[in-house]
This record gives sequence, C-alpha cells and structure tokens, in this order.
Amino acid sequence: MAGANQACIFCQIVRNPTSTTRLLHNDEKVVAFQDIKPAAQRHYLVIPKEHIPTVRDLKRRDEDYSLVSHMLSVGQELLQKDAPQSIHRFGFHQPPFNSVDHLHLHCFALPFTPRWKAIKYKSLGPFGGFIEAAALLDKIRPLPSKV
Repeated sequence: MAGANQACIFCQIVRNPTSTTRLLHNDEKVVAFQDIKPAAQRHYLVIPKEHIPTVRDLKRRDEDYSLVSHMLSVGQELLQKDAPQSIHRFGFHQPPFNSVDHLHLHCFALPFTPRWKAIKYKSLGPFGGFIEAAALLDKIRPLPSKV
C-alpha cells in the first residue's frame, strides 16, 4: 500500500483487517468500520487507504476535495442504511485533538451516548476541536481556475 505508515493502527487495519475490526465498506480509496469506543447509537469511521496524517495535510486540490467528498458519501450511505430515522453528523478532529494521526471521518447516528460525549465533538473555533465535514469541504474546495 503506497504511503502506509508501519506504526499507524489505521494503516494496519487497511492492510490486514482483523476479526475485531470488521470492514463495513471497502473500495479503492477508503475503508469504513465501527469506532472501538462508540459515542453514539451508531459511530463509524471512514478512513482513506493512503496515510494522510490530519486535516491540516489537506489542501485546496481536486484530489483532496474528491477524497473528503467520497469519505462523506460513504459515511452517509452507511448511516442511511443502518440508522435512517436518526439525525446524522459527520466531522473530523483537528490537531491537537485527534487521537490517531491518520485522517478519519467520524460518522454519528445521534444522540450521543452517554450525552457528555458530545463535548469531544465540539468546534473550538480558532483553537480547532471538531470540524464538520461540510465546513472542511468548504475550506478545501478548489478555487475556480482562470481561463
């Protein structure tokens, strides 16, 4: 796998899914699985197969925008199938608040359980915290090319 980090737990899952990490989705760009410490009724992670450390490594490039859009689309499909009646929420932790240095989209079917876990998924404005997937897409949307 190109761009793999040998020490990264998520790269290990991409290379060799175990019986404890059942893949809910697997395609050429991403895999998805259940969070090991779920904070909601359904809590999935969608990760790129390529090792990208954090949201700070994403730029205003077509490939980055396309990847995050695809991650969001996969998360939306999974939650629509598994928890169609719930409110869904999608986002990323930003450094220094990310627990694993491999880009991962949190996909929630709310409510948070227990409720206090919602604190971990709040935006802290200029200090980072959690960024909604739609806000990240706005931030990395490629600028129109001048013809």
